[in-house]
Amino acid sequence: MKTVKFVTLAAFVAFALPAAAQTESTRRIDQRQENQANRIEQGQKSGALNERETRRLERGQDRVQRMENKAAADGKVTAKERRRIERTQNAESRRIYRQKHDGQTAAQPGGKKADKK
Repeated sequence: MKTVKFVTLAAFVAFALPAAAQTESTRRIDQRQENQANRIEQGQKSGALNERETRRLERGQDRVQRMENKAAADGKVTAKERRRIERTQNAESRRIYRQKHDGQTAAQPGGKKADKK
């Protein structure tokens, strides 16, 4: 009985540790992705982003996610991969800011444009 428990525990640890390491190595990237997605959503809700801008920014976020998935595919995100992803996130963050503050607004129902304050 002790052997069965030990083997079960060993198998669990063998599968859990690589998954935990991957999550740990990309936690900061994941948090930033979530923050940027929230910024895009807020801009869309406020009318600061129109539909086209929102789609374009979301595609940029998808690109960063694909980069992260590719980097983590081997179970380890290297420092070089992390820097590359973070540089891309910096660029996407600047795009979000520029699009939200470019003076374009989303069309409101009835054909009126939203007022920017």
